[in-house]
Amino acid sequence: MLNFNKYVHEGEQFVHEVALETNTPWDTIRAVRILRAVFHSLRNRLPVASSLQLIAQFPMLIKAIYVDGWKITNQAKNMRHIGDFIESVREEGGPGLVHGFTTDHEVNEAIRAVLTVIKRHVSEGEIEDLMATLPAELKPMVAHN
Repeated sequence: MLNFNKYVHEGEQFVHEVALETNTPWDTIRAVRILRAVFHSLRNRLPVASSLQLIAQFPMLIKAIYVDGWKITNQAKNMRHIGDFIESVREEGGPGLVHGFTTDHEVNEAIRAVLTVIKRHVSEGEIEDLMATLPAELKPMVAHN
């Protein structure tokens, strides 16, 4: 039997951690939007196998945010610089985050927050795999959290 309450609690906890990391613990709607924008940029950057290995360690409801609307292809987008990744996150954030993503610094902080929470929830080996595929400028965000 599935324990939906457990899945909801684990998902809410993950989102709450993102809200705390973005210094807006009261705004879980914004945290979900940030999580979605960063996740969708990650999945566009990562090879499919890497994405699947990463999300295998996420809570069930958080996996749903990652895969929502995903059209799986075997070709990862080429994002070599942090600017490319920031633009991807900004695009994925859409109109719901337009006011929260006015500067690159704000987007950078959102990326840092999500990577910090990811690091708490996945194995060290998976973090190393993730770091190997990210633009070089993003690696310190993962390494120092």
